[in-house]
Amino acid sequence: MALSLLSDLITPADEVWSVTQLTTAVKRIVEGSFERPLWIRGEVVGCKVWSSGHWYFTLRDRASQVRCCLWKRDAVNAGKPPADGTEVFVRARPGVYETKGEFQLNVTRMIPTATIGQAQQELDRVKALLQKDGLFDPARKRTLPPYVATLAVVTSTAGAALRDIMTVARRRWPGVRVLVINARVQGDGAVEELVRALRLVNRLPGAEVCIVGRGGGGREDLAAFNAEAVCRALAAVRVPTISAVGHETDISLTDLVADLRAPTPSAAAELALSDQRDVRRALDDLASRLAGGLAGRTRLGLERVERAGDRLQAAMEAGLERRRQHVARLAAQLDALSPLRVLERGYAVPSGPDGRVLKRRAEFRPGEPFTLRVADGRVDARVEP
Repeated sequence: MALSLLSDLITPADEVWSVTQLTTAVKRIVEGSFERPLWIRGEVVGCKVWSSGHWYFTLRDRASQVRCCLWKRDAVNAGKPPADGTEVFVRARPGVYETKGEFQLNVTRMIPTATIGQAQQELDRVKALLQKDGLFDPARKRTLPPYVATLAVVTSTAGAALRDIMTVARRRWPGVRVLVINARVQGDGAVEELVRALRLVNRLPGAEVCIVGRGGGGREDLAAFNAEAVCRALAAVRVPTISAVGHETDISLTDLVADLRAPTPSAAAELALSDQRDVRRALDDLASRLAGGLAGRTRLGLERVERAGDRLQAAMEAGLERRRQHVARLAAQLDALSPLRVLERGYAVPSGPDGRVLKRRAEFRPGEPFTLRVADGRVDARVEP
């Protein structure tokens, strides 16, 4: 009888699903309907932490409730489990737990609404105080040196920010020395460690620029970089500073205090370090311009030397000509006064045996020989009585 009744209800055209097929289809429909995670507000009820590290709780409002799961990998950043009745914001994706066929939210982040209000009030207080003390004043901002030999980095050695900075540093300026000061960047103790690390930068020999920052995260993850102590420690660093906190859209108070703000840690490294390829191109261009300038100066110098040589030669020739003319005039004057010229005009010069010129009649003694010097030679003579 039962089989007959069943055959009457289920025909061959009907499709029969298993429970697994149904829950799988519902899961696919639900999860496929939400491409992005949702922020949902509600009260936490019955939050339990299992030995696996996962949190299970119910989120409710006045009319409805939904089961939720916060997996261990996300629960480590959520702080303490909330008490019943705590109003929170959760970031989650709707899903279906197939084993039990239950609709649930897979939560990745939980923020108490009271914490958001308190955090905003503290942020506004610190911001106003720092602004009053002039830590945001553009006039106190320092410029970065063009070629950095030693770079200090304050961040967590376990984070992706350090890897990004090192990758950019090796590509842009391989010779740079990077001094890394490890510090917790979120959670309990982060503020104290960041302050200690920033103070340590002032004791590092040769440090020329300091990068402080971390990778992306939620607003509460970046809270340490809004702390007053961290901002004041950053302002006290003796070298130019770059703040690189979170993603490009995240703005922290350290971004306002630092000498320069970078949207990401990778961008901070690019701002701090010159690109070796650009430097090589600049050096090649400088070498070309220097060689061209030297060649031009050399040609100009040679032309000036040639012109100076021509002027010097002309001056020397003119000087020599003037001296030749002067010597010729002196020679003509000497020639005019030469006794030989007088002799050529018909005069003769008598001289005694001792060679003394006889100038007076009394010097001619009868019978003594003397010599007459005429224009073309000598003539022996004697004084007749």
